[in-house]
Amino acid sequence: MADSLTESAEAHNTKAETYSQRTRRGETSPRPEGRTASGWTRRTKSALRHRPYAIIAIGLLVIAALGGGALWWSNARDYESTDDAFVAARIVPISSQVAGKIVSVAVTDNQRVDAGATLFRIDNRDYRAALDQAKALVEQANATIANIGAQISAQQARVEQAKREITKAQAALTFAQEQNARARDLVKRGVGTVEAAQQTSSALTESQAAYNGAVANETAATKQIQVLKTQQEVARAGQDKALAQQEEAEANLVRTTVKAPVEGFVTKITAAKGAYAQPGQTLIMFVPVNMWVTANFKETQLDLMRPGQPAEISIDAYPGRTFQGHVNSIQAGSGAAFSLLPPENATGNYVKVVQRVPVKITFDKRPDVYIGPGMSVVPTVKVR
Repeated sequence: MADSLTESAEAHNTKAETYSQRTRRGETSPRPEGRTASGWTRRTKSALRHRPYAIIAIGLLVIAALGGGALWWSNARDYESTDDAFVAARIVPISSQVAGKIVSVAVTDNQRVDAGATLFRIDNRDYRAALDQAKALVEQANATIANIGAQISAQQARVEQAKREITKAQAALTFAQEQNARARDLVKRGVGTVEAAQQTSSALTESQAAYNGAVANETAATKQIQVLKTQQEVARAGQDKALAQQEEAEANLVRTTVKAPVEGFVTKITAAKGAYAQPGQTLIMFVPVNMWVTANFKETQLDLMRPGQPAEISIDAYPGRTFQGHVNSIQAGSGAAFSLLPPENATGNYVKVVQRVPVKITFDKRPDVYIGPGMSVVPTVKVR
């Protein structure tokens, strides 16, 4: 019995000595049974005293994290961002303004073209003939006006001749009146004959009739000038009509060649050689190169947003790149107010929803990468 107790005590002392040796060498091991918490704390402090650089590194990391968080929070207050934003442009449907057969298509899908570049052509023979006919009508009207002008000049000469005839008739009438007066005076004095007096009276009557005829002729000739001028006005109206027809024919002839309105891209081409184009029929969709960003910010983000504020634009298609821009304008109303079926909040149950307001953001410089309407972007506006 005594021998067993002695062996147990020796084994316990051996284990304790071995643990103390491992502790001095810095080795870690589970805390032996029977050890108190105060002994564990002492060993932990001892281990920390042996690793001062680790403590400093952890402290610096904590300080850096707190400082970075504070800096991020103070900086984030100066910016407003949204991922509900897209590239936008005024897409133009290209259609024919005249009817006719398409004889050539000069572009292909997604091709970039300059302003004024030919897109397609329509057979122009009918429109060229219409222009020639309109020009002929203009020439005919010009000839009519010139003819009437010549008639007016001739008639004015006749009026001048009629006036001279009146002067001549007036002189003859005056002479006849004097002759008649002398003949009557001689008859009264018994010197002249009655026959002579009758002859002078007849001559006076003829002179009076000639004078009246000359006056009537001058009046008729003068009124004829007015008639000719009225005819000339009618001819000028015909000339204006012919000129209008000529202008219309020229415009229709020009419209047989459809050109790009501005620099941009052609897409969704349905025009084909040999097809018949109708006025107003959309044959090409045209996307101008002038594009911008429509960002739908929450109404709670617009407190400090103003036109002219700088913005950074990230395009999803080009990660890692940003493009500079600025706020161009803010839409006068939420997007829902301009929808096809705007909400009627005065009826039924009402649930408040944060509205989004479209903000137009333009690029400071045209991006050197391909962009198109509908592409997703993330703009960040500096509001402070």
